[in-house]
Amino acid sequence: MSTVPSRPGGAIAWAMWAVAASVYVVAVFHRSSLGVAGIDAQERFGVSASQLSLFPMLQLLVYAGLQIPVGALTDRFGAKRVLAVGLVLMTAGQFTFAFAHGFTGAVFARLLVGTGDAMTFVSVLRVVSVWFPAHRAAVLTQLTALLGMAGNLASATPLAGALHAFGWSKTFAVSAGAGVVVLLVVLLVLRDAPGGAPRVRPVDGPSMRSQVREAWAEPGTRLGLWAHWVCGFMPQTFLMLWGFPFLVEGQGLSKGTASTLLSVVIVINMVACVVVGPLVTRRPRSRLPLCIGMPVLAGVLWAAVLIPADPAPMWLLVLLALVIGPGGALSLVGMEFAREGNSPRRLGTVSGIVNVGGFAAATLCLFAIGLVLDLVDPGEGAHSLDAFRVAMAVQVVPLLLGVVQVARYARKVEAAGRPRASGCVVAGRTPERETVSDLG
Repeated sequence: MSTVPSRPGGAIAWAMWAVAASVYVVAVFHRSSLGVAGIDAQERFGVSASQLSLFPMLQLLVYAGLQIPVGALTDRFGAKRVLAVGLVLMTAGQFTFAFAHGFTGAVFARLLVGTGDAMTFVSVLRVVSVWFPAHRAAVLTQLTALLGMAGNLASATPLAGALHAFGWSKTFAVSAGAGVVVLLVVLLVLRDAPGGAPRVRPVDGPSMRSQVREAWAEPGTRLGLWAHWVCGFMPQTFLMLWGFPFLVEGQGLSKGTASTLLSVVIVINMVACVVVGPLVTRRPRSRLPLCIGMPVLAGVLWAAVLIPADPAPMWLLVLLALVIGPGGALSLVGMEFAREGNSPRRLGTVSGIVNVGGFAAATLCLFAIGLVLDLVDPGEGAHSLDAFRVAMAVQVVPLLLGVVQVARYARKVEAAGRPRASGCVVAGRTPERETVSDLG
């Protein structure tokens, strides 16, 4: 069977990646659009804090729950079809959200967005695996995340300004229109494999289930999942919903200043995406210290912000934003832990398993924070700083669980015959070049 050309990663490969990554930009924008719209949503739909948290919670719950089946479907049908379906669902969801007035309609809209969003990142990784050599996967994964942060950045200050200037329906309807444009580009330009390569070979149901079992049996897959969990949940929780209300209602900042701090988190994550990929490729032993050290430092800073009874000084909030920011980039190191020891043909499945981690933890945090806010400070209107101090402290639970599990599975990876798990590279093993036949 034909293989990927001897010199993959040329101009056409970069064009394919750019098209696929543009879908991810749209997905991240839609996913995080509630970040600065939470207060407006609470007023528009007349919901409590715990009900408001259901919007992103259910959206992420669907996202996390679909990662493994979507990974298997990507392995079976290729990236183009999955990305196209994802765009259709996200666009429909955002249009529905634009004109929804009731709680039920809004929840349905976010479920559609979450379902479509679930089909994007793993599919982009599939494009990377087919069109580029294996040793460039870490850098391309981080570049994908970097480009995706452009969608996150657009959902911060610009979206807040649009909501103020044009209102709810126009803002979300126009943002939904971006999905239509990108869908046309995907259908016209994107190819699943280089010219002359065989089409993706369908995999039957039992084989797909076997792929999931085999991927889960590899300890590196579970190490990757927990690394994604512990690094990824804080920035997701902060950016998707509760960071903005915490800064405005709890810390007494203006909406403009709060939006700027959210933008700081996003920009620092973008900088980290540029640094982390090359760093962990050249120095694989830096992976484990980064995946444990940065979340622990973020936890310490959260304690410094939440323990005092008075609002935190601005320098401390900026420092918190700077430390939370790299979490998104570091969560993708989990993909590198999982890639080693797994067959290239189940890369989509493995990526789907790992990608569950941070989003599952963020789902739990989003709902728990809203529930605690309502329990501590029931009633309508803004919540007090004391309520936010208690509610935001729930993040310590997934933080401690994640650190323990990363350390646990790092030992299991080492016991499986690899060097010190800070690198998690099989002794004497070098990355293999994946062929389309392997991947299909």
